[in-house]
Amino acid sequence: MGSVTRANLDKKPHEVASMFDDVAANYDLTNDVLSLGQDRRWRKEVAKAVDARPGQKVLDLAAGTATSSQPFARAGAYVVPCDFSLGMLRVGKQRHPWMPFTAGDGTKLPFRDDVFDAVTISFGLRNIQDTEQALRELYRVTKPGGRVVISEFSHPTWGPFRTVYEEYLMRALPPVARAVSSNPDAYVYLAESIRSWPDQPSLAALLRKAGWSKVAWRDLTGGIVALHRGYKHP
Repeated sequence: MGSVTRANLDKKPHEVASMFDDVAANYDLTNDVLSLGQDRRWRKEVAKAVDARPGQKVLDLAAGTATSSQPFARAGAYVVPCDFSLGMLRVGKQRHPWMPFTAGDGTKLPFRDDVFDAVTISFGLRNIQDTEQALRELYRVTKPGGRVVISEFSHPTWGPFRTVYEEYLMRALPPVARAVSSNPDAYVYLAESIRSWPDQPSLAALLRKAGWSKVAWRDLTGGIVALHRGYKHP
């Protein structure tokens, strides 16, 4: 993950892909339960930030089953759901057979330069091994004047709340995951990846380093999630 320390996260890309293959069938339900329904609100905020328009091309990276892609499609945009988990893509294709699902590595995207009006990734950037390379690839495939929107778990800004949240991640999340997920160990990995992820200003700095301008962010749910935005110079 570039200069970011991944703590005990030593899984190789193919191992992470296999992990997501295993949880694909119940992934959306599990996320809804573990987030106490907040994931639906977060998706709405992402859709507002992307502001997809009819005729625009939108790349939804780490789209999984393409639940996150649906608001852009409903807005009339041409959406490409892209993911490195073939299991996720298969489940997504069964649910949304009309969508152009594409298998792709976030560090080497299978698209030409300057293709998309908007690129977005929700809760997947921290699972790409080289964060900085992924941000450069997103920049490469975006049209001049286009935009990026990143929704990712982050760090609550209020100390007491942050302590409670981290306790939930490491203590409450695994037993809940065992009850609703086909692969609860995957959610232990996800909890650890959230704890080791850079904070809001650090991710903003990585975006600027990758070339994005006018970088800004806002916190959702007290900083549990941060929504980062940036633009590509015209």
